[in-house]
Amino acid sequence: MARRAFVYYQAQLAGYLSENDEGYAFNYDTDYLNTPNAKPVSLTLPITAAPYQSKVLFSFFDGLIPEGWLLNVAQKYWKLKGNDRFELLLTLCRDTIGAVAVVPQEEVMDA
Repeated sequence: MARRAFVYYQAQLAGYLSENDEGYAFNYDTDYLNTPNAKPVSLTLPITAAPYQSKVLFSFFDGLIPEGWLLNVAQKYWKLKGNDRFELLLTLCRDTIGAVAVVPQEEVMDA
C-alpha cells in the first residue's frame, strides 16, 4: 500500500513525498517550481522537475523525526512502531521547528 504526504515549505505546498514497494519518492509541486525565488526544502534535494528516488527514507526527512525521550513519549502516546520511519514522519512532523512540515495526504483531503 502506497502512502503519500504533502511537504510544505514556509506554509506553501512545495512537493510530495511517497512510499511504495520500491522505496521512496519526492518531487516538487509544479506550481512551486514556477514560484519566483523558490527555495529547496533541503540542500540535499535541490529544486528540479525530476523526481527523487531512494530505497530508504531521504536523510533530510528522517532527520525531522524527533529522537530520544521525545520520540519515546510520542511512540507510547500514539502507539507507533519505531522501525516505521515513514509513519513516524507522518505523525510527528506536521508542525516542526523549522520551515518544513509534512502532512499526510488524508489530512489535506479531509480539510
